[in-house]
Amino acid sequence: MKVRPPAVAGRFYPADPDRLREQVVELLAAASIAVPGRPKALIVPHAGYVYSGPIAASGYAWMVPWSDQVERVVLLGTCHTPGVSGLASTSAEEFLTPLGHVPVDRAAVEESLRFSQVHLDDEAHDRDHALEVQLPFLQVVLGSFAIVPFLVGRADAKTVAEILEPLWDGDRTLIVVSSDLSHQHPYEEARRLDQATAEAIEQLHGEALGPRSACGRNAIVGLLHIARRHGLNCRTVDLRSSGDTAGPRQGVVGYGSWVFLPPAD
Repeated sequence: MKVRPPAVAGRFYPADPDRLREQVVELLAAASIAVPGRPKALIVPHAGYVYSGPIAASGYAWMVPWSDQVERVVLLGTCHTPGVSGLASTSAEEFLTPLGHVPVDRAAVEESLRFSQVHLDDEAHDRDHALEVQLPFLQVVLGSFAIVPFLVGRADAKTVAEILEPLWDGDRTLIVVSSDLSHQHPYEEARRLDQATAEAIEQLHGEALGPRSACGRNAIVGLLHIARRHGLNCRTVDLRSSGDTAGPRQGVVGYGSWVFLPPAD
């Protein structure tokens, strides 16, 4: 069985399983839900937990009441390997974190390969943190689940939406997009930039997102495209930066969490 081992345990989050679980539980407990509702999709950040963990927890906290309903998570994240086109999946059968093994829905991955923009790229996955840092949160919140992992490189919104459509499913499938926001701007400038990004995301207006608005812009605009198609509403649940959590304010990285809810919610 091919297992993708953790690449950033001990750096982005604790390598000790007890400390990792404790930290995630503490972050979730500190998060609050203003208006309860069952999300179909989330956008959450992917930096080290000391920086973006509280903001990620603000999104994942919405899933706690619905944890027993989710069996599968479609994970899309920034591809940090330069030059990757389309969506890169993996031949791994499991992803490993300090909290245990997470199975890959191989049937869904194989089915997605019928799209010309989807390909396997184990090398890109082996060293990328965008999806890995989401797994401990999902393991604590959901317990047992499978993933359909994609690193999104150069791909337009319609391509991402086309691949998401057959994976959309019902309540048993959650969509998670992993992305940070602006990078290395002074604190107040970053606040303005990220607020504009948040407004565009809430309005499902992917066309308003520039190339520097979010490192995972291609995945985000694909989600916004299909969210419009399915009539989802989007709410910003947290918007901060490394200057608010654990870093200096001269050059910050922006983080946000969004939940996508059915119209009735």
